[in-house]
Amino acid sequence: MTDQSAASLGAFFAPRSIAVIGASDNPTRIGGRPVDYCKAAGFAGPIYPVNPTRETVQGLPAWPDIGAVPGAVDLAVLAVPAARAAETLEACGRKGVKAAVVFSAGFSEVGAEGEAAQMRLLAVARRHGIRILGPNCLGCYSGATGACATFTSGLEGGMPQVGGIGLITQSGAYGTHLLAMAKARRLGVAGWVSTGNEADVSVAECLEYMVDQPEITAIGMYMEGVNDAPRLIRALSRARALRKPVTIIKVGASEVGAVAVQSHTASLAGSDASFQAVIEQYGAVRAATTEEMFDTLYAASVAPLPTGRKLGILTVSGGAGVLMADAAELRGMDVPPMPDASVAKLLERNPFASPRNPVDITAHALNDFDLIPEYLAEMMQAGGYDAFAGFFTSWTSSPVYGPKLRKALLETLEGSDRPFAVIGLFNDAQAEEYEQAGLLTFADPSRAVAALGTMARLAEGFAADGAAEAPPRIAEPTLPGTALDEAAAKVRLAAAGIPVLEEQLVTSADAAAQAAARIGQPVVLKIVSPDIAHKTEVGGVVLNLPDPDAVHRAAEEMLTQIPARVPGAAITGILVAPMAGEGVELIVGTRRDPVMGPMVMVGLGGVLAEVLEDVALAHAPISEAQALRMLERLRGARILEGVRGRAAVDRAAVARVIARLSVLAAANADHIDSIEINPLLARPDGAVALDALILPVADAEAEGR
Repeated sequence: MTDQSAASLGAFFAPRSIAVIGASDNPTRIGGRPVDYCKAAGFAGPIYPVNPTRETVQGLPAWPDIGAVPGAVDLAVLAVPAARAAETLEACGRKGVKAAVVFSAGFSEVGAEGEAAQMRLLAVARRHGIRILGPNCLGCYSGATGACATFTSGLEGGMPQVGGIGLITQSGAYGTHLLAMAKARRLGVAGWVSTGNEADVSVAECLEYMVDQPEITAIGMYMEGVNDAPRLIRALSRARALRKPVTIIKVGASEVGAVAVQSHTASLAGSDASFQAVIEQYGAVRAATTEEMFDTLYAASVAPLPTGRKLGILTVSGGAGVLMADAAELRGMDVPPMPDASVAKLLERNPFASPRNPVDITAHALNDFDLIPEYLAEMMQAGGYDAFAGFFTSWTSSPVYGPKLRKALLETLEGSDRPFAVIGLFNDAQAEEYEQAGLLTFADPSRAVAALGTMARLAEGFAADGAAEAPPRIAEPTLPGTALDEAAAKVRLAAAGIPVLEEQLVTSADAAAQAAARIGQPVVLKIVSPDIAHKTEVGGVVLNLPDPDAVHRAAEEMLTQIPARVPGAAITGILVAPMAGEGVELIVGTRRDPVMGPMVMVGLGGVLAEVLEDVALAHAPISEAQALRMLERLRGARILEGVRGRAAVDRAAVARVIARLSVLAAANADHIDSIEINPLLARPDGAVALDALILPVADAEAEGR
């Protein structure tokens, strides 16, 4: 049996020995680079070049085949044509090799024939218990051990600085670009891996492995797709628990499931939105650009995380201060003013200043350099800021002012646990002096503020530890694998502890009038059919019926006209319910995302939800505390607090519905596609489901979703 635990990836990053099959004496060729790189990186174990045509390769004894290698082999690098990959891997199995990096292309990326060849390769690996990286990959690199099972050009000209950053990429060529960028930006790299076709080892598993390596303190990922969502979620959860920042670039945003025939929820919870929700839920951040990802990795590697979003801006340029204040607002950072007493104190010291926040010292600091540490000290003591950004233009690199500025900043900030970004012009040596003291350096003020904003989001993700918050228990979590109309769906929701109105299902106009008399007017009538999801569109909802006669007429019209409007629809009957009164209409729903699994959603607007597109998503199941945080993320969250004289709604009651629905979705993820409450009426004294729909997977697949 093959060990599928993340720990088994240690054979790739910390092997005791490496064999390069197809090794070349030319260090620039694909088969020659792993040998050359391992020697250059100082790999301590034996390197076994395998080449039947040579006695030595790059000064090392060569062996005709893997079976002839005299010692045990932990990791084999296969630099052979695709047609020979399976037989070569078979020989590795007989040798007892633990892991193999398969450079060879010509597998699933070229079509059905290549896919079949890849499956045969995987079958060989499974039979011998070998882990495979690739095929069609550039391999992996470990700064800690010097293991270089790769032919990436990113290691040309020298190894990266050894540090705490892990890089994971599905793309080989772009992964090379990431590695080269890390070197150019002087970032310390602990490990790098390109997963290629992911026949066996996936990006998610590499993340799971790297998260548990003590030398890795921050991780950057480039993803084109998710092949193992449960493992990805488990790894992100582990990273959050260990407070290790993870920043992700994911391309190929998908609109899978965006067009839904029956469920509003499905159209509001597409795969890319679900992916975004998952990484936010588990404390990671998503970068829109490579530059943004590296800024985040850099910041997380150098400076402490802030404990909030309050940013103090110190500047010698009013224009730069405004630029940074604008950037802060875009990135969700607050720029609160200094206390009035501090403003007066600083103005007395320098009447030319504008010391509110941004705190502009002006160029007068050139005449009185002590203003810089004095102003910064006041900001630190009285401002209550969580992070700082200081703009000093070319003073940072000035031979006259640069050393004075650095000394002033380092002495004032000594012992501070808040991040500080120094913005100016630097050469590498100057930047390193700041960074060794835990200060960030940027030339672009906007990028500095963006990095601090991302660090604040990471800190919030670590603080909101949903893993410690248990989802609620529900009495009857199992749903049937068939479509349920509104009446049947509400019975199931009520059993799960979700409030519904007292209603009666009837099959005739006479029975409707009698039910209305019992319930009390006014009432609402709703057609009940598993084939009609949006009842208002076919005249299937009539509101505010004041008396039994009006109920009788409306019910008779429904039962005669709707079958003609929707031919073939099975009509179960009519639901007679009391009018629910005023409140805020929400949509609460779940959907089994085809990639990420069961998701729960809440949005404002009820039937207008698709127009407003104000929704929050989370991976199910969630706790009531997590559900409350979802409500806080809505753009229109203030509506729930009460506006224009209306009372605030019972958000705790809404959160209970969201959490219970999420548990129901997770328990039935194998056969239920979506559950929808639309609308959920949020009131000051609770929340009640006014309409409901449950759609099984089979029906969703029949509709092409």
